[in-house]
Amino acid sequence: MMKKITLTPALIIIVGFLTICPVFMLVLGSFMEGFGSFEGLTLSKYITAYTDPGLKEMLLNTLIFTLGSAAVSTILALFLAYMNTRTNIPFKFVFKIISIIPMMIPHILFCVSWALLLNPSNGILNRLLMDVFGLESALFNIYTLPGMILVEGLLDLPIAYLIIAPAMNSFDVSLEESSKVCGASHWQTLMRITLPVLRPAILASIILVIVRSLASFAVPSVLGMPGRIYVLPTHIYKIISSGFAADYGQASAIGMSALAASIVLIYLYRYLTSESSRFVTISGRGFKPTLIDLKAYKYPLFTLVGILSFILIILPVIVLLYTSFLPYSMVPSLKAFSMMSLKNWYEVLKDPLSLLSLKNSLILGIGGATLGVILSIFVAYVIVKVRTKAAGILESLSFLSFSFPGIVIGVGFMWFFVQTPLYGTIWVLLIAYIATYLPYGIRPMSSAFIQIHSSLEESSRVSGAGAWTTMRRIVIPLLIPGIVSGWILMATMFVRELTVSVVLSRPGSEVLAVQILRFSEDGLWGQLSALGIIMIIISSTLVILVTMLGNKFSRIQAGS
Repeated sequence: MMKKITLTPALIIIVGFLTICPVFMLVLGSFMEGFGSFEGLTLSKYITAYTDPGLKEMLLNTLIFTLGSAAVSTILALFLAYMNTRTNIPFKFVFKIISIIPMMIPHILFCVSWALLLNPSNGILNRLLMDVFGLESALFNIYTLPGMILVEGLLDLPIAYLIIAPAMNSFDVSLEESSKVCGASHWQTLMRITLPVLRPAILASIILVIVRSLASFAVPSVLGMPGRIYVLPTHIYKIISSGFAADYGQASAIGMSALAASIVLIYLYRYLTSESSRFVTISGRGFKPTLIDLKAYKYPLFTLVGILSFILIILPVIVLLYTSFLPYSMVPSLKAFSMMSLKNWYEVLKDPLSLLSLKNSLILGIGGATLGVILSIFVAYVIVKVRTKAAGILESLSFLSFSFPGIVIGVGFMWFFVQTPLYGTIWVLLIAYIATYLPYGIRPMSSAFIQIHSSLEESSRVSGAGAWTTMRRIVIPLLIPGIVSGWILMATMFVRELTVSVVLSRPGSEVLAVQILRFSEDGLWGQLSALGIIMIIISSTLVILVTMLGNKFSRIQAGS
C-alpha cells in the first residue's frame, strides 16, 4: 500500500504538468505584450480581442455550428442506435461496427472528400447534377454554415452513438408496451416515456458533441475558411497565422473563452452521467431486451441505414482514391479514366516535406501512443485501486484534458516552450499530444482495471511476489484488451492530429495532417488525396497489427 501511495504524488505531478501547466501559461500569455517576453502585464490583448468588430459574428457562427452539429449527430445516433439495438433490421452487427468506424478516418480527409464532392466550382457531384439536369449553377455549396454542420455532425456521430446505444440497449421495452396498453399513441409514448428515460444519455451526447465541435479545426479550416465563415478555432488560427507578426497574446485571450466554456461543459457532462442512475429501468433477474418487428418497413429502413453507412465510410475513401489518380478534380467519365496515372503518388513519395511529415507522424503515432498507454496504465491503476483523496485529484486532472480545445492548448504549450531548446521540435508535439489525448488511454485502462479483482494481486503477494512482479505477471496480461484499445485510440488520434499540430508544428516538425492542410490550401487535390490514402493505410495497418499482437499475446497467456 505504501508504494501505491508514493506512486500517486508522482503521477499527480506528471499529469498536473500536462494539464495545469499549459492552462497557466495560456492565462499568463494573455497578459503579455509580446511573444516570448514575460515582463510586464497588460490588459491590451483582452481589450483588442473583445472589441474586435467581427467578434459578434464569429461567436454567433460558433454557437450555430456547435449546436447544429450536436443536433445532427445526436438525431442520427438516436436513429442508428434504435435500429441496431431495438429492431430486427438485417445485418445489424455490421451496422454497429460501421457506426464507430468514422473515428478511424482522419477528419481532415473526410472534410476534403466532401469538398471534392460538393464545392460549387468543380465538385464532382455538383458537376454531375449540372450535366444530368442541365443546371447553370451548382446545386450545393459545401462552403457554407449548413455544409459545415452536416459534415461535423457526421464526424461526431460515433461519439453520440457510443453514449446513446448502451442506454438504448438497456431500456426496458415493457415501459413502452405498458404505455400503449393504456391507450397512448406511438408519438405520446415516445415523448412521455422513451425520451424522458433516455434524457441523461441524450443530454450527455449533445454536450460532448458541442465540446468536440468547439475544438474542431478540420471542418472550419477546410470548409469554413474558403467561404469566409470563421468560428472560434479558425478565428484563433487567423490571429496567429496572418499578418507580419502573429499575436499570440490576443490568441490566448480569445482562447480563454473557449477553454472556460469547454471545462464547464465537460463537468456538466460528468454530472449528467453520474446522475444517470436515477433513470435505471432494469433491475432484478430475467431481463431480456425485446426486439421490435419492423414488418413492412424492415427492408426500406435497412436500405436507409445502408445509404448512411455508405456516406459515412465508403464514399470519402472512394472519392480520395479516385482523385489521387487524376491531374485535377473531374466527373467520372471515359475521359477521366483515360487521364488516370500514378503521377500524384510519385510526386508525394518524392516530396521531401511529405516524406518528413510521414516519418514524424509515424514516430509520434507509435512512440507517443506507447508512452501514453504506459502513463495511462499507472494513472488508471491509482484511480481504480487506490481510493484516496489524492487519487480523486488525479482522476479530476486526467479528465480535465478532455475539455481542452487543441488549438487553445497548443498556444499554451507554445508559451511554455518558447524559451526552451525544445521549441519547434517534434518533442513539443509529443508532449502536447499526450496531454490532449491522455483520457483516450485512461478510460479503456480504467474499465479493464475494474474487471480485475483485488484478490488476484493479494494472492500473488502472499505467494512472495513483489509489486512489480505482480504487475508484470498478473495484472498486465489481464489488461491486454484494455491496452490494445487504448493504444489503438491514441495511435490513430496521434497520426491524424491537426488542431495541436497546426499551432506547434514548425519547419522540421511537420506532420501528415498539417501537410494535407497545406495541399488543401494550395488546391493540390491529387497530391492531397494520394497522401490521404497513405495516411488511412498507415492508421489501418497500425490497428490491424496491434490487434493481432494483442490476440496472440492473449492466446499465449491462456496457454500458459
